[in-house]
Order: sequence, then C-alpha cells, then structure tokens
Amino acid sequence: MDEDQKNHLKAYGLTFWALKNGVEANWLLNYRGGSFLFAYSQAVEQECKVRNVSYQVLTDAATNTILTTIADNQVNMDIIKLEKAPKIAVYSPKNKLPWDDAVTLVLTYAEIPYDIVYDEEVLKGSLSGYDWLHLHHEDFTGQYGRFWSTFRMAEWYTDDVKLQEKTAKKLGYKKVSQMKLDVALSIRNFCAGGGFLFAMCSGTESFDIALAAEGVDICETMFDGDPADNDAQKKLDYTKTFAFQNFRLDMNPYNYEFSDIDATATRTLERTDDFFTLFDFSAKWDVIPTMLTQNHDQVIKGFMGQTTAFRKSLLKPNVLVLGESKAADEARYIHGEFGKGQWTFYGGHDPEDYQHAIGDPPTDLHLHPNSTGYRLILNNVLFPAAKKKKQKT
Repeated sequence: MDEDQKNHLKAYGLTFWALKNGVEANWLLNYRGGSFLFAYSQAVEQECKVRNVSYQVLTDAATNTILTTIADNQVNMDIIKLEKAPKIAVYSPKNKLPWDDAVTLVLTYAEIPYDIVYDEEVLKGSLSGYDWLHLHHEDFTGQYGRFWSTFRMAEWYTDDVKLQEKTAKKLGYKKVSQMKLDVALSIRNFCAGGGFLFAMCSGTESFDIALAAEGVDICETMFDGDPADNDAQKKLDYTKTFAFQNFRLDMNPYNYEFSDIDATATRTLERTDDFFTLFDFSAKWDVIPTMLTQNHDQVIKGFMGQTTAFRKSLLKPNVLVLGESKAADEARYIHGEFGKGQWTFYGGHDPEDYQHAIGDPPTDLHLHPNSTGYRLILNNVLFPAAKKKKQKT
C-alpha cells in the first residue's frame, strides 16, 4: 500500500471481500503504507487481478521476516488481525439531491456493500443491525441545509422540504427539527452502545449543534413556522456534544453557515497552499489513531465543503486531532470515543473535488485510484473489522 500500489482504493474492497469469504487477513500498520497480508489462496490472487490491485506472493520465510521486523520494539509498526467484515449503513435521503457523497462514491468504487437508511429506518431502530454508520451531507438542525437564501425557489429544494415535512408528520412530529433531533439522539445511542460513527462536511457540525440545542428552538420562521428562541445561544448544552464546545450559532437564515465551528468563512488559504498533515502515532501504543491515519503520503490535499475545517479552539479536550493545517490553525480530521463506541469527523465534501458546487457531476474515482484523501475514509470503513488489543499502560 505504498507508491507501488496501482489501486489503493480497490485494495480496501479486496480486503473487505476476503473477510466476507473467511480469508485470514491482517493489517500491517506503517509497513509499506499500511499493507494487507492474507493467507494465500488462488481465489484471492485471482480477485487481485480482476480488481487491478497490486500484490506480491510471499514465501513463508519472507513472511516471517516481515513479521519479525514489525515485532521489533524499535520499529514504529504493528500487526492487527482483521476479524470480520463490518455491516455498513449510510444515512442518506432516498430522494435525489443535486450533490453526491464521497463515502457512497468510494464504497461503490471499492465494491464494498452498504445499506441506505434514513429517518424512518433510524427511528424504528434499524441501526442495531449495523456496525458502522456514515452520515451523509446532512442538516440535523431542521434548517434544510441552510440553502433557503440561495435555493428556496429551486425545485429540488421545495421538493425536499415537502418530503421532510411529510415524513415528520407521518412519524408523529409537528416539526422537521423535532424529527431530526430524535434521529440525532438515536445515532448518539448507536455510538454509545458500541457503534462506529463517521461523518463528513455538515454532517459533523449540524449533528453536534442538534445535540447541544436539544429542547431549544434554533430555527427561524421560514424553517419551522415560528421564530427562533431569542435566548437560544445561552441555552446550548455543550455536555451533550461529541466534539465541539463553546461554539456560537449563526442565527441569520440568510447565511450558509450553521455556526463558528466551521472555519470556511474566515480562512485565507489559497488553493495552492491548502494542505493538511496527518500526525504520526505510535503503532504499538496508539493503535486506533495509527489505523485511521494509514496512508502512502502524510500530506493530504485540502478540499472545501459547507463545513470545511474545524476551529481547534472549539474542540473538546478529549478530542484527538488526526490531521491538521498548522498554517490555518485548523483541525481537518478528528476522532473520539462516546460510551462504548467511537466516532470520526472529517471536514470537507469531496477529497478530489476542491470546491464541489451544487449540481456538479460526481467525481469519477477511476481517475483517482490512489487518492490519499479517500483512503482516510476507507481506513474508517475497515476500522471496525480490527481485533481490538488491550490498552497498554
């Protein structure tokens, strides 16, 4: 999985396929970019050829040499056994909206199976059947993505509002914001019970805002039929959030921003200077962050979104920063624990489309089979398959 790999993204799909078919698999952390080691079979070799994934067939002696190297305490490497393919759900609307989602794009390209769930399925308890959940570009505050100012006359926007309101009424809610809050609480419970949560773009920021604003009306009249609470800011409860604290809401419905968590509006980086760097963790001591940052390059091209990057000053003390832009003092890739589960938030919309706009065509990943930005997503997809080692002290 270093620079010699022809297709990094499909290599994850191959690993997922191997686990589904009962093949013994291991993740060699920090060995040649985070390589995968399988027990040899003709079926695996054939699958590598079909998927155009680069591979090497090793003798027992060569394999033992690699494992001995990794086991050396002076080397920042480790080996993690992958036990089973996680069952994956993507929280995504059933209606077609004029943008795409990086996670569904890369899951499809890598040939990793997943199910689509949305509000009705979540509220009926379907998440209990999954190990890993991704939050699509979503607004959990009930403000329809803050698109009202620019797109309120667009057919896709009005159709989405009607569908959301119809669903809320069907499920017994007076407001969409109330339905979305219960969805967010259900997702929080999924994570607390041991689930793995991954979110990108506005799915990160709006999720925490909804949790902090539980019981508080933060939606103006055009969103829910009545004015927002004038004291909404004072009533936020940051103890309920996963990642962020002390943030201030943007209560102006004409603005595209939800809060000051996102640094998009104030960042001054030019595109040519927009990069973020992954931290180098100890593979033998910090196994989880090491898995989540496996890559063939530690410097990742920046990319924008409705929520592009997180202000480091608003992160909770227990949040682990996996990737940051020092020049802009931004966190781009963060991780934490909640209850028995874990979560990862990744800023930006599409790692291979710098400034994806409404209506732009989806990224063709056949053109980006070695994308470092997309690899971070797939690290998270495979993460639940890993056998967890006991915490070292």
